[in-house]
Amino acid sequence: MAKFRPIDLTLGATSPLDAAVSNRDRNTLSMVADAVKHNQTLLAFQPVVVAGEHSRVGFYEGLIRVIDDTGRIIPAKDFMPVVERAELGREIDCVALHMGMRTLHENPSMRLSINMSARSIGYQRWMQTLNRWLKKDTTIGERLILEITESSAMDQPELVVDFMDRLSGRGVCFALDDFGSGYTALRYLKDFFFDILKIDAQFCHGIADDADMQVLTRAMAQIGRHFDMLVVAEGVERAQDVAVLCDLGVDCMQGYYFSPPQVRPSWLFSERKKAQRTSARA
Repeated sequence: MAKFRPIDLTLGATSPLDAAVSNRDRNTLSMVADAVKHNQTLLAFQPVVVAGEHSRVGFYEGLIRVIDDTGRIIPAKDFMPVVERAELGREIDCVALHMGMRTLHENPSMRLSINMSARSIGYQRWMQTLNRWLKKDTTIGERLILEITESSAMDQPELVVDFMDRLSGRGVCFALDDFGSGYTALRYLKDFFFDILKIDAQFCHGIADDADMQVLTRAMAQIGRHFDMLVVAEGVERAQDVAVLCDLGVDCMQGYYFSPPQVRPSWLFSERKKAQRTSARA
């Protein structure tokens, strides 16, 4: 006779932790979808400064923010991991691109980087937004930098290479974001058309106290220079780290040591007023 086996009542059951995570993700998706629907989005601007000349800004990064129903400004790190692989992630990319292109149009002396996912390359509305602005203002292309994370670029490297090839002819620059955080096949670097390499913050934060990170960061900076890329250190927060990163050969730095991302920077409104006066005189 077959031995009796009790039914496992836990099969297919969800643990309290899994249920909490799932519920949190659903709430995040709902919150972001509502913000996009009601235009409760904005960009926060953070400067990327020249190493050794910290008062000189090479360009700004425009970081997407959403406003929840309580009026709180929510940074991308709190919702992008949830929405990135959904269609909502493509919609967020469209919103960020539109706001970034409009900012470039209104501030003719500005250079700005905008984040995107490789998945947006095949998203019709994102491409329409890009092409519409490039056609409307022919100066935007040479002032636009599109940032693609290392992990996103590796999802579909051939698609990304083709996209970059087409857009570089229109003056657009490309940055490889969060370098060192993913699993880039280094052989692809010679095929990509990246102009900027941004070393992930995990290597740069506290680097003055970590000899191993110094070795790794120096190696990444050398890789960037070999492929004629501008090398940017991300997540810089301390003066001692600034000094070490300069010695390691990075070209630019970005982080709270220089400035946090700002949604209403005074310089932006000054630029807009200047452009408006120029337009009125014309």
